[in-house]
Amino acid sequence: MKHLYLIIFFIITSFTYGQSNGDIDGFSMYPNPVTTGKVYISTNLNAPKKIFIYDVFGTLLLKTTILGKELNLSDLDAGVYVLRVLEKNKMCTRKLIVK
Repeated sequence: MKHLYLIIFFIITSFTYGQSNGDIDGFSMYPNPVTTGKVYISTNLNAPKKIFIYDVFGTLLLKTTILGKELNLSDLDAGVYVLRVLEKNKMCTRKLIVK
């Protein structure tokens, strides 16, 4: 049953937000999957970014702001998450895998 919820969630997320670069110019996130507990998020502007991380059920797990590129994810368990980045009123959403 959990697999069905996961599939439905990703279908809705992909239709709603897409998997393109969104509105943030030069958006990149690496490494994905995350194995070291850190992910690096960069954009052309390199402005402060509000970060939201949701589990597959849509529960907000992490809300933070980063000034540079490094985001510490060491508190997250291994799994699949949805990462939403807001920078200067532009938004980008990606699937995030933590191993």
